Amino acid sequence: MSTNFPHSLLNKLDQVKEKHLLRTLKTKYPSVDFSSNDYLGFSTQGILHDKIKLFDSPVKTGSTGSRLISGNSVLFNEVETEIANFHSAEAALIFNSGYDANLGLLSSVPQKGDLIISDELIHASLIDGIRLSFATHYKFKHNDLASLKELLERQRDKFKEAYLVVESVYSMDGDCAPLVELVVICKLFNVHLIVDEAHAIGVFGDKGRGLCNELKIQNDCFARVYTYGKAMGCHGAAVIGNLELKQYLINFSRSFIYTTAMPEHSLLAIKAAYELLQTTKEIDALQKNVIYFNSKLKQQQAFIASNSSIHCQLIPGNENVQALEEKLAKENIFVKSIKSPTVKETQERLRICLHSFNTKQEIDLLLDLLSA
Repeated sequence: MSTNFPHSLLNKLDQVKEKHLLRTLKTKYPSVDFSSNDYLGFSTQGILHDKIKLFDSPVKTGSTGSRLISGNSVLFNEVETEIANFHSAEAALIFNSGYDANLGLLSSVPQKGDLIISDELIHASLIDGIRLSFATHYKFKHNDLASLKELLERQRDKFKEAYLVVESVYSMDGDCAPLVELVVICKLFNVHLIVDEAHAIGVFGDKGRGLCNELKIQNDCFARVYTYGKAMGCHGAAVIGNLELKQYLINFSRSFIYTTAMPEHSLLAIKAAYELLQTTKEIDALQKNVIYFNSKLKQQQAFIASNSSIHCQLIPGNENVQALEEKLAKENIFVKSIKSPTVKETQERLRICLHSFNTKQEIDLLLDLLSA
């Protein structure tokens, strides 16, 4: 072991080892997939690969610079226009990842003297973006409208602009935000609504447009974020909003300005994934699996209510939930345990992701093992 590594950092590693929380990188996984975010099978089933082959291959392997220097292209403009049209918005701006998009949006838009209020369970990328902002930040209880209103009644008048940050589908619970009610509250208190649709695109809405579209509240959002590493089966993300928001982010979002632009082959993958959404039967297959899964649940199984692709069984205790993950792996079933401190203590859970390609037999086997 290197003697140059700081002792304080070694101590932190020792602490996570003692708690059986040390993270490692794996290359082999059980073959029955109830863990990946590839909800429609675009990636693992080769669907997107086959679609991309129909396009002309790009000449350049890299973009050669940031979009403000040498990395922009006609293809960027075309894909962003298609994204905006698909999601019923004026404009879209592509980022290299969902993390970059959330970081760039939240760190640059809210200003000193502004207020950010977020659901307590928003994703780490949103939290990190908020931390980089100079705005004041408060959290409200998860999906608790009374908690949100009470906070706004106490704080709203003290600030210039206010932003409410939520996910349409929460990545660690699988439940949905009460978006219709949140829109009403935002209008009442003059608050800008920001919605991360990472786990809703490809799952909800006409042709997988997302939950905001399904609920017809897309025009009530200040910004929406769509990421492409989940149901879309590729990589990258886009912030959706009006033309002024796009222009602002191009000029002030550091995670956009100071990074090398996405290469053209990644842009073609996004373009192909959007075209697939408009013709695929995988969305219907996924929804049928979600309905079937919920119909087979038993009362004694402590699942968080969900109509999304994500379903979580609460198994308190890190060792308990890890043991159940290992038990399923021995049956060749891939499910991940989510431990504290990623979730609160006593809220440890198995996080089950359903896909269009999961069979009823696989779902039955999984639930039987969880009941045994």
